[in-house]
Amino acid sequence: MGKRATEPLDIDYAGLAEYLHCNHSVYMRVDNRLFYLTDANFEAWRAQDTSHRNHKNHYIDCSPLVDTLDEFLSLPFVDGKTIEDSFDHATFYASLTGEKE
Repeated sequence: MGKRATEPLDIDYAGLAEYLHCNHSVYMRVDNRLFYLTDANFEAWRAQDTSHRNHKNHYIDCSPLVDTLDEFLSLPFVDGKTIEDSFDHATFYASLTGEKE
């Protein structure tokens, strides 16, 4: 996990998949919740809840691991809603590589 950038990304839903393919992760704020959307070693995609950490101080998964980005984008992990359903109420931030949150 990297550090969340302070400035939000100027991105639309159509550009989110391309952004994730190129950058492998992004922070997504929906209301007062912050999620870390990321690939797991380039093999699977998952969402993590940044308000909960495990014994290794890593974010806790709040979605299942899925093989493709298309599957991931259709997972209803935001209070039963998908990323697309939540997009209009979400703010996205880059994950700055090499820096800890």
